[in-house]
Amino acid sequence: MNAGRLIIAQLLRKPLQTVLAVVLLALGIATLVFVVLVQGQLSRQLTRDSQGIDLVVGAKGSPLQLILSAVYHIDVPTGNVPVAAIDQLRANRLIAQVIPVSLGDNFRGFRIVGTEPALIEHYGGRLAAGALWTAPMQAVIGAEVALGTGLSIASTFSGTHGLTEGGAAHEESNYSVVGILMPTGTVLDRLVITDKASVWRVHEGEPASADERAILEAEREVTALLVRYASPLAAAIVPRQVNAESRLMAASPASELARLFAVVGIGINTMRVFAAVLIASSLLALFVTLYNALEERRYDIAIMRLLGASRSRIVGLMLLEAWLLAFVAITLGLLIGIVAVAVVAHWLTQARAFTVTAHVTPELLWIGIVAFLIATIAALLPAWRAGRMDVAQTLAKG
Repeated sequence: MNAGRLIIAQLLRKPLQTVLAVVLLALGIATLVFVVLVQGQLSRQLTRDSQGIDLVVGAKGSPLQLILSAVYHIDVPTGNVPVAAIDQLRANRLIAQVIPVSLGDNFRGFRIVGTEPALIEHYGGRLAAGALWTAPMQAVIGAEVALGTGLSIASTFSGTHGLTEGGAAHEESNYSVVGILMPTGTVLDRLVITDKASVWRVHEGEPASADERAILEAEREVTALLVRYASPLAAAIVPRQVNAESRLMAASPASELARLFAVVGIGINTMRVFAAVLIASSLLALFVTLYNALEERRYDIAIMRLLGASRSRIVGLMLLEAWLLAFVAITLGLLIGIVAVAVVAHWLTQARAFTVTAHVTPELLWIGIVAFLIATIAALLPAWRAGRMDVAQTLAKG
């Protein structure tokens, strides 16, 4: 009987112990795989989407809600601000750029954003086909929008009221697709982008008279303003100036992102502790499995030594048992972890939120190495005892 068959036969003698050790280690690995993949991708996307935005100005309310809605497009806005705030902020010499954002409608769950071409430039967007809009009711769509809806150049569609599917359709107001963007890996991929005047036209309708038009224009609003500072000094002055206005609130993406990471970090750290407990338990379970296997095979090992097996071969067999268990646990853990990430990725895609992919990364290699080290540690004492076994005494005991 070769070494492989010997190992498998021994592990199958007590299948419950073997399965328990493998499952504990696999679940610990799966948890770490999930945390590493999801946390890494979400952290990078959150940082990338807010890069270059020093301040967000919107209606008073929750600063975090304002950031989530205006920058990441995953929450409900805090309200609207007067369109006059655009020129007011642009007149401030401490501000280099102001990008207006108008929300309110969606198309199949993808948000329609009324803005200016500067938003596309900010995220480094490049056209895969077509051109930017030159008039209201023309739209440029992100790569994920094109893939998820099947829209192409010259396609027409009408928006749905609200930021999620299920609202009333604006059937009388149709958009025309004039451009499709290349993938950017940013929030831009999930947006339908048009001129801010398009959003006003959809919700205002056609005014009956010049006086009515003037009233509508005076009451026009936008959802938020994305601000980039011209000077570091602006960080100390501009937020106070904005917050002094009765209808305006300033929120810093960097500060709110830090708060968000702190809150999410509690859950992530809990999962890490859970994974550590599972892995520690698997270490104990592996040790018990291998130690019991040694005690049950003392006579067999003595016979092998008598027939010429060296101490290094006996030690090697014990280590191979541990490594085989680790290999099975790593394979199972990677499979469970990647499937869990794929489920979350599908849910996020359906929610038109972040983009997460289930794939193998270099970080996962370290998880595998740690698992093999744990198996080796668990096997050290049983292997050492097997190598130092007194053959004559063991055979005498029968």
